[in-house]
Amino acid sequence: MANHKSALKRIRRNEAVRLRNRYQHKTTRNAIRRLRTEEDKKAAETLLPSVVSMIDRLAKRNIIHSNKAANLKSKLTKQVAAL
Repeated sequence: MANHKSALKRIRRNEAVRLRNRYQHKTTRNAIRRLRTEEDKKAAETLLPSVVSMIDRLAKRNIIHSNKAANLKSKLTKQVAAL
């Protein structure tokens, strides 16, 4: 167990950040899943910008790697265009 007051605070803060990251990552994954299963082109086109925004936010906060974000956005854009 940590001995310093700052180390205890850091442990609390890390846990809060971990939970926030987990929530945001899971929410984005669900949005991606919803976009992939969408069969209506109009609905997919309206959903795409919000999903891309979520992916960019994860990459900016280093929750996912920037290359992974680029790959996801590319694949989703191609899929929506092919509908």
